[in-house]
Amino acid sequence: MPDRSAIMRIVERQMRNWELSRAQKPAGPAPAPAAQVEDFVTISRIVGAGGREVAAELGKRLAWPVFDREILQAMAGDDSIRSRLYEHLDERDVGWLEDALRWLVEDGVHKGQYFHRLGETILALARKGRAIFLGRGADLFLPRDRGLRVLLIAPLDHCARAVAKRQNISPALARAEVERVQQERTEFLRSHFGKAADRPTRHDLVFNTAHFSIAEVVELICQALRLRGVLS
Repeated sequence: MPDRSAIMRIVERQMRNWELSRAQKPAGPAPAPAAQVEDFVTISRIVGAGGREVAAELGKRLAWPVFDREILQAMAGDDSIRSRLYEHLDERDVGWLEDALRWLVEDGVHKGQYFHRLGETILALARKGRAIFLGRGADLFLPRDRGLRVLLIAPLDHCARAVAKRQNISPALARAEVERVQQERTEFLRSHFGKAADRPTRHDLVFNTAHFSIAEVVELICQALRLRGVLS
């Protein structure tokens, strides 16, 4: 996981990008309160299926920031880092954020402070600018009528080989690691989102990375964004 200073640098850089973007926008009427979030891509994946690599290459291709599991977890757990993010929220943003997270209370399922802060962080980031989110069930927090949701899968043996190479461990240990991490991720999503985590319609695009290269997956995601009018 990146250390706190590295996370803070990421946040500060994003603050500067938002300030620059706002300064470049022509003067005009304030945005409507009903405005939701900017364009985003969420990437869910089986461990070893290449999610981190796809997110990194897509971020370079689009020039969008990538917020992965470690960054989101750190931002959700550190009050001072999160406060820097919230400095850029105005009253309309805060009101929308409260409405967007009301289901945590209205559903009668109090998910815990970390989960609530995780949702706040993801929604605030998506509210203020285009972004790529890797993991943490980001797609389940964000508005269903916005964004592109991607799932990366691959056979267990393929994922285990990738993990074995990355961590320099035996294939047997890698296979066990893939199964362990995947079980933890599944339990996290099911415990916080219930049946929504298992819906087959949760994702817009599903890629088997045993059959598509990282470059091919990135190109197909970009093509989908073009079809939706996000890219020219």
